[in-house]
Amino acid sequence: MTRKQKRLAIIGGGMSFIVAAVLLVMFAFGQSIAYFYMPADLEKTPVNPGTRIRLGGLVAEGSIKRGEGRTVSFTVTDGEANVPVSYTGILPDLFREGQGVVTEGVFDAATHGFVADSMLAKHDENYMPKEVADRLKDKGLWQHTEEGGQPAGASTEGASADKTGATR
Repeated sequence: MTRKQKRLAIIGGGMSFIVAAVLLVMFAFGQSIAYFYMPADLEKTPVNPGTRIRLGGLVAEGSIKRGEGRTVSFTVTDGEANVPVSYTGILPDLFREGQGVVTEGVFDAATHGFVADSMLAKHDENYMPKEVADRLKDKGLWQHTEEGGQPAGASTEGASADKTGATR
């Protein structure tokens, strides 16, 4: 092998290594991505059962039902559509009816409901998850506060919990 051939072999091997590393990183990110949907989006574009998504909206009034143990069922709404949600775990302290929520999980084909394994709830009176606030603004359902006319979603901090109850 001449020097030129050795150099080309080393460059080719290095490029192959870089391409393989990039493909592995892309595959890893692709597995962890959870797309965001509102209830009305799910009526227009159904999601396959088992596909991991983030579901956001408001907790519908009168929809919270406590089950056995730490299981809670409730409905997420965006004013146009409703999606039944089941969550087993410790709820964030600020979870309640009429408040913004973003849940992450999968659809259950047997129950036709959403099974959440983590949840982000409203942090305080001035917070609503940005994705939910933007979608509610688009649908004309955004509520302004009484003082100063500032939208209720100006902050970007939230309290969340997963199945272990750990706050993030």
